[in-house]
Amino acid sequence: MNDTVYFETIRCEDFEVFHLPYHQARMAKTVGVNFDLVEYIYPPTAQLYKCKVMYDKNGILEIEYDLYKKRTINSFALIFDDNIEYSKKELDRDEIDLLFSKRAEADEIIIIKNGLLTDTSIANIAILHDDKWLTPKLPLLEGTTRKRLLDEGKIIEANITPTMLRNTSKLALMNAMIGFDIKDSSIII
Repeated sequence: MNDTVYFETIRCEDFEVFHLPYHQARMAKTVGVNFDLVEYIYPPTAQLYKCKVMYDKNGILEIEYDLYKKRTINSFALIFDDNIEYSKKELDRDEIDLLFSKRAEADEIIIIKNGLLTDTSIANIAILHDDKWLTPKLPLLEGTTRKRLLDEGKIIEANITPTMLRNTSKLALMNAMIGFDIKDSSIII
């Protein structure tokens, strides 16, 4: 029987490796093993890299470095799926890829589960509501940037409905590579 393979996406720039304690904490929560990523990650140059650490319960399997180029996202499609599960960052993303393929002309999707916002295919999400940034209380995946911003008090967990999303003026995507990327909500189609 093959073990499930998980991965972390870690920002590396100017030879700095960002927010390792959050990645290590999620890895430990995922497989019950504490990894010291400092021993494994060595960015090859000062450029901006997406470091992908693949692992399972037995250890680190592989580390890849890819030069990072941010995706352009100018539109979102709302995709409804009450059965999607992605609570651990598994290498197998077939369910998410299938939902992403339903985006039609949109650049990205926002997944709605049981009537509430969860995530996009690549990031956690937040909306500006009453001058506060709200992030879904029940995301598909508890991202490391989301966790850090919750710890810092910059975002607040809440149940967010599609109506709340449509009535907001700003939304933000967040992940390890893009940080907290604010967008105008008029790009929801």
